[in-house]
Amino acid sequence: MSARGEFSSRIGFILAAAGSAVGLGNIWGFPTQVASNGGAAFVLVYIILAFVLAYPVLMAELIIGRATRSNMVDALGQITGSKVGRLAGVWGFITVSLILAFYALVAGVMISFCLAPLAELLGLNSATAWLTADLSSEDAIGRNILFCGLFLALTASIVSGGVKDGIERWSVRLMPALFIIITLLIVYVLTLDGAMEGLRHYVLPDFSKILSPDLLISAMGQAFFSMSLGVGTMLVYGSYISKQEKLPNLGAAVAFVDIGVAVLAGLLIIPAMYVALHSGVQIFGENGEYIAGPGLIFAVLPAFFETMGMIGNVVAFAFFALMIIAAVTSSISMLEVPVAYVVESKGLGRKRSVWFLALGIYALSCIIATNFNALFGLVIAITTEYSQPLLGLVLCIFTGWVWKRDQILAELKEGDPSAEQGLFWKIWPWYVRFVCPVVIVVMFYRSVIG
Repeated sequence: MSARGEFSSRIGFILAAAGSAVGLGNIWGFPTQVASNGGAAFVLVYIILAFVLAYPVLMAELIIGRATRSNMVDALGQITGSKVGRLAGVWGFITVSLILAFYALVAGVMISFCLAPLAELLGLNSATAWLTADLSSEDAIGRNILFCGLFLALTASIVSGGVKDGIERWSVRLMPALFIIITLLIVYVLTLDGAMEGLRHYVLPDFSKILSPDLLISAMGQAFFSMSLGVGTMLVYGSYISKQEKLPNLGAAVAFVDIGVAVLAGLLIIPAMYVALHSGVQIFGENGEYIAGPGLIFAVLPAFFETMGMIGNVVAFAFFALMIIAAVTSSISMLEVPVAYVVESKGLGRKRSVWFLALGIYALSCIIATNFNALFGLVIAITTEYSQPLLGLVLCIFTGWVWKRDQILAELKEGDPSAEQGLFWKIWPWYVRFVCPVVIVVMFYRSVIG
């Protein structure tokens, strides 16, 4: 057992890594992307691109992590043998901390919306109104700061337990709970009026859109971002994998679970939106497109739950519990990136590092919360639209062009002595060298400049 911690089982790693990948974006972003871009045609393109683009970058992170047995800063420094690599690692450290700062704000509001049905059942109307206030309103600042702190404390308490007793232990409990809740909600929603129309929009392909540039770019972006690539979460988790494991198989399992949850989320959200429409709730914005993101989660679906009477409180509680689980499994991997660096490079104890960094990120969250309209969208754009794809590009360049091929092969052979003859090794090095950088540049240009 490594002194720095190691996943004790294959399933523990798969569920932890899939939990990292399965976040709020899978549940609120993927379904509306599907419905807006040709239904099942988008799902088909997304699944192809998840393996064509996201899987090779995921493998780059896992291989770097396990080969170096290090945090992101030291790992990129090792494989490049230069300060440039370390600077890229610091850039990843900063990016993931900023992502967690705004993510914790949204996740905190999930907690308040989860408590709202309980307050309503107890007849606490003023508490219910406070708990469900609009995310960006002045009245919500205190609530946002309070529940964001609660969410970060929950995240920190899990991460402080270490790899095996913290991250792995909770991932193997939370991920099955996520699957159970989402399945029960799907079964219930599909029994309601209007659900079948939503299901048709979701599962029937509109093949006329399959080659549309918008669909391809949307599917590409969703595939890349849904696996939380580029910011070091998978690299750090990779550093905790046993040397006996076959990395390509583990990476494929993580990709399959991530895709599976995204597809399940669509089976829940799109029929639920059409049930809401059937109940008189507006599901389209002024531009005629589906309401997505926070508007979907904090406005459309709560309005739908309200039309259901008493059972709506139960469904709302289960739904927001699902969202909290998805958020926690992602946030623990995000916090682990800076924690691993501080523990290994600065020699600070794990518990002290965790709480010190959690407090620092909470301070950032408070700054965003008190300047919400100016900073919230800006921080999201800087991190997810600019920094994350560029970090993914840098990782591809380091892995494909800088890191020596024989060292990469030696790492793959640790868990699979015949790796050199396998299909993965024949395709992946060339792919991560030429195809992934071009695809990421095209995606970046289209989403930011185009």
